[in-house]
Amino acid sequence: MKRITALLILMVVPLMALLGCGKKESPSPEAGAPGSGSAAEPKPGNELNLFGWSEYIPQEVLDGFTKETGIKVNYEAFASNEEMMSKLLAGGTRYDLIQPSEYAVEALIKQNKLQPLDHARLPNLKNIAPAFRNQPHDPELKYTVPYMGTTVGIVVNTEKVKEPIKGFKDVFQPKYKGRIVALNDAREIVAWVMVTMGLDPNKVTPENLEKIKPTLAEWIKLVKVFDSDSPKTALLNGDVDIGVVWSGEAALLYQEDKDKFQFVLPVEGTHKAIDSLAIPTSAGNKIGAEMFMSYILRPEVSKLISDKFPYTNPNAEARKLLTPEQLANPASYPPLAGMETFHDIGKAAADVDKLVTDLKAAQ
Repeated sequence: MKRITALLILMVVPLMALLGCGKKESPSPEAGAPGSGSAAEPKPGNELNLFGWSEYIPQEVLDGFTKETGIKVNYEAFASNEEMMSKLLAGGTRYDLIQPSEYAVEALIKQNKLQPLDHARLPNLKNIAPAFRNQPHDPELKYTVPYMGTTVGIVVNTEKVKEPIKGFKDVFQPKYKGRIVALNDAREIVAWVMVTMGLDPNKVTPENLEKIKPTLAEWIKLVKVFDSDSPKTALLNGDVDIGVVWSGEAALLYQEDKDKFQFVLPVEGTHKAIDSLAIPTSAGNKIGAEMFMSYILRPEVSKLISDKFPYTNPNAEARKLLTPEQLANPASYPPLAGMETFHDIGKAAADVDKLVTDLKAAQ
């Protein structure tokens, strides 16, 4: 029986070869490869839930993405990394795309809450300037696309304040009580006191918090407005005369009246922040999220972002499209080289938040 079977095989194989002679089959497209047309290729969802900083993404960018892709963008804003992480981890909404700062990225990676990116879908990632690569929180850009850089600086209304303001100590004086706007960010204000006292803002220990508590309490009493969303507004309206604000907000004030609003980097030192786009593990529309990342990496789109919100643009090709005036804005492009970033401080973040909340409540 085995010999008969073998004989049949010997007869059939040449026949099959003969029938296939002269016909060269094309290789089947790789399943899921972009542009392959394969039925297995992942498709984006119809909506994208974006959770980002307030006053940070121009509406025309969202509209342009929707017009091109047909994907509706639902944009929800947060005012601090802590608020963002709290809502994300609570799981009430399935966000497809978030905008964490570097220390939040570090924390979310530790907790396995971010998805690795498909770099094949992000060819314009090459546009990111070297200064925004090889950063401690995501050295290979495995999880994040740098969106914007910033720092914290001081804005002074020189028509109202005649004394020189060089640092945090100069701002937080009793004579300026009720004339100050400050970021509504516990980690930030604690860091300002720490650097003034010669402490490393990333070494948030119970002992260091106890050291800074009396000074922090005095500083909080002096602030008229805590605002992380639009601190420039109080300065523009004349409600306050000094602000400790994001550099992008300071840049807008400088554009408004560069003779009136002076930008100062604190002499005690400050830090740089890198805000990025990242995809949570709970995202339901990863393909749509990567499409949005790819969209904002285009130089002409990234330029629109800088036109509206003049922070430090990490897109080197987009910078080539900016005007000399934009590039010369001291708040948009301060000397970030050498500045450190915040690192994840773990459970100490809750201690920082409680300390600041308690001190505000005691006023």
